[in-house]
Amino acid sequence: MTLFLGVDGGQSSTTALIADETGRVLGRGADGPCNHVQSAAEGREKFIRVIGGCVRAACAEAGLAAELPAFRAACLGFSGGPADKQGILREMLTVDDLLVTTDAAIALAGACGGGPGIITIAGTGHISMGRGRDGKLARAGGWGYIFGDEGGGFWIACQAVRAAMQVHEHWGVSTSLHGRLLEATGFAEANAMMHAFYTAEWPRKRVAALSRIVDEEAERSDAVAISILERGAAELIRISAIVRGNLFAADEEARLSPIGSVWKSRILRESFVRQWSQANPYNMFAAPAMGPAAGALLEAFRIAGLSVELHHLPETEK
Repeated sequence: MTLFLGVDGGQSSTTALIADETGRVLGRGADGPCNHVQSAAEGREKFIRVIGGCVRAACAEAGLAAELPAFRAACLGFSGGPADKQGILREMLTVDDLLVTTDAAIALAGACGGGPGIITIAGTGHISMGRGRDGKLARAGGWGYIFGDEGGGFWIACQAVRAAMQVHEHWGVSTSLHGRLLEATGFAEANAMMHAFYTAEWPRKRVAALSRIVDEEAERSDAVAISILERGAAELIRISAIVRGNLFAADEEARLSPIGSVWKSRILRESFVRQWSQANPYNMFAAPAMGPAAGALLEAFRIAGLSVELHHLPETEK
């Protein structure tokens, strides 16, 4: 039996899928985050432990005799990128063709079922990536919080803090965001809150989590909160349109799938869909077809020169 491996190595969890040459998924294994490796021995050990554990668990579920069998092809996608992982994985795995790539690349493959399309990820930050019908890839955004990430959770939270600071200094529009942010963070006034956000006590993910307050207040009809979400949607439209223009002709259907926690906002999502459909009648908006682990598995088949449809995929990966 010829085996293929796909792994989604995220910052919150890691998932491995093993399939045979027909695309039948034989086993799934999951564990915690594998995080970045870089040069620290502790990071390397954690990476090896988590990846090895996930693959072994998938092998056990598949009923494979070997703990780590030989694979025809494997694709592993990581939030930290591939640069510091290729060599380690070559030592760990017996594999003919190996692709180590980004989490965005496998999310794209999964969302579009291995075919053409676009994803726009909006979590703490943002990025849009797509694949054209000719296989060409394009991306926009993903520059990080200093130079970009407009429309992501951190950006949304920062706009709320800006609005609260303007109220604090008596030159902003009245908004319930001011009181809600103080209540959520435990600060007595906005200036102290703002300065705390520059410290290690408030990393970007913790600040980004405050974006839910913007969504809650927008649902309560706060005009400033609504404006922030609508501006966020416009920023996500901007990077999505750039990817579309680089891959698809104007009269060519382009499917876009949303990924990330920011899309849970009804107001932002509906604003995006409205702008996306108005921009071009050939623009489609649809939920991801599959998850990133399945996308990694599809990429493993692709680098082996095979095109298959995955079947017996676990419900958790759909």
